[in-house]
Amino acid sequence: MATYAIGDVQGCLTPLLQLLETVGFDSRRDRLWFVGDLVNRGPDSLGVLRFVKALGDAAVVTLGNHDLSLIMRAEGFGKESEEDTIAPVLCAPDREALIDWLCHQPLFHCEGEWAMVHAGLLPSWSVSRARALAQEVEAALRGAKRREFLAHLWGSEPTAWRDDLEGWDRLRVIVNAMTRMRFIWPDGRMEFRAAGAKGPPSRGPAGTMPWFSAPNRASADHVIVCGHWSALGYFELPNLVALDSGCLWGGQLTALRLEDRRVFQAPCGRMAMPSGWQ
Repeated sequence: MATYAIGDVQGCLTPLLQLLETVGFDSRRDRLWFVGDLVNRGPDSLGVLRFVKALGDAAVVTLGNHDLSLIMRAEGFGKESEEDTIAPVLCAPDREALIDWLCHQPLFHCEGEWAMVHAGLLPSWSVSRARALAQEVEAALRGAKRREFLAHLWGSEPTAWRDDLEGWDRLRVIVNAMTRMRFIWPDGRMEFRAAGAKGPPSRGPAGTMPWFSAPNRASADHVIVCGHWSALGYFELPNLVALDSGCLWGGQLTALRLEDRRVFQAPCGRMAMPSGWQ
């Protein structure tokens, strides 16, 4: 039995199937961890969703910002982009089943020394704290007030966590940290808007740092597996593995075998590069 953590797929089904063939994946004995952003911008989001959903218990998925965007669009919220490729999902006969399945995926996952989240964790959050906060969002996404939650999800404020935050602001900060964050300020505020906020660490907004570089980060006692940051590329520290190696933009789709930290990659077809890549 092996567990493979896989970077952002974003609708790129063919490289995913090639990668699974490379590692010799067997759904009867092995497991896949997906760091989020199964969908959007790539050519076959519908095929990816159907494939991963059909894996059942062999797959663990943490929600990414594009996955949440799809859920919002399905409920009539959010903003449409010219780069979006989720229309086939929204028009599919099994749309409702796929969206409901997505809504029941976690925002954060932890097993032993390993923890998986799409973007990152704020410096003050331990892994146990992050699990509890993620469950608050998951309850809202799966509950009777799903539409009300989604109606208030869009936006980048507040930019900092406070234990006394309540209501939609509280849930929005949790979602933004776990699905959108890259850079933070020394006081823990997240930076989403400044020039360079989507670029590599060497070109980030002046005065900020990557979230995982924060001194005394409370989650540093676990190995965090994440994605979301294609400009960072595959990146590894003793307590962090970033797996978004830019498959969508002509890079590679990356898998990490957790048992021995061996890395496997499949090449991806080149598409237009996103702003902020260079």
